[in-house]
Amino acid sequence: MMNSENFRELALSFENVVETPNTNKNSFKVDDKIFITIDNTNLKAVFRLTPKDQTKFSDLDPSAIYPAQAGWGKQGWTIFEVSFVEPEMLKKALILSYCTVAPEELAKKYNG
Repeated sequence: MMNSENFRELALSFENVVETPNTNKNSFKVDDKIFITIDNTNLKAVFRLTPKDQTKFSDLDPSAIYPAQAGWGKQGWTIFEVSFVEPEMLKKALILSYCTVAPEELAKKYNG
């Protein structure tokens, strides 16, 4: 399974990603737009997905992948409990999240 350092390395492997550390949370941005935050203490990452992609992932394992609270969840923000989700699934979600906010020319490099 993935730990916070592996997750951080994976998020930073995408082009033009900048990390903004905070107390126990880190945000990852591309083009000054956040696409993921991670709570390093609880190993919960919040991904910016489309509502359609949110449904696809949360249907796979609703105990470990679920919409964020209130309006954030309705906008597609999705919580992944990192230690309970397979690394390959996290990588797929990272690509989708990155491509949701990345400029089109960067997104094309990752979404095939």
